[in-house]
Amino acid sequence: MLIPGFLAGDPSLSTMARWLKQGDWKMTRSGINWNVNCTQTTIEGVEQRLRSVVEETGQKALIVGQSRGGAMGKVIAVRNPDLVDTLVTLGSPLNDHFDIHPRTWFGIGIVGSLGELGLPGFLSRDCATGDCCKDTRIAYGRPFPREVRFISFYSRGDTIVRYQACLHNAAEQIEIESSHLGMGLDSHVWVRMSEELGA
Repeated sequence: MLIPGFLAGDPSLSTMARWLKQGDWKMTRSGINWNVNCTQTTIEGVEQRLRSVVEETGQKALIVGQSRGGAMGKVIAVRNPDLVDTLVTLGSPLNDHFDIHPRTWFGIGIVGSLGELGLPGFLSRDCATGDCCKDTRIAYGRPFPREVRFISFYSRGDTIVRYQACLHNAAEQIEIESSHLGMGLDSHVWVRMSEELGA
């Protein structure tokens, strides 16, 4: 299951999905088009889809999430270890949602402002501090389940998420040379991922 990054409908993960389909992977999209909605609402939708796919196939899932998508994948794995075999994150803030480069705040501020104005389908300040996402914030801070494999790809050249935020102590930490947005497009990353998953 692929979970896109902060600005989703992400072409990078679409390209990765096509590549993974050439192997033995049965791909399922997360159902997220533009990943700017309330975190709790988004996660609950993905969990519902995930449970359906796992019940249909009889196999636990591999979740691949980029940026914010990987952080949400972490929450999903913590909440549903019975559904997840492996979580792979690409440039995801795993230790602190807000450990991002300052220039990134401008885009997040625009999205958050739309949510604050009441536009449906956009996250708001409540996602960070309100009751609506309380369960998600609690799960984000809980220990990662030992029975789920956890691989975090990070790049020191990432200019959106600070690479230190990707270094979760429960994850296998793999350094790559890539830009933040390029992680899902770089065939070298895909090959490295394939090697790790085949290990």
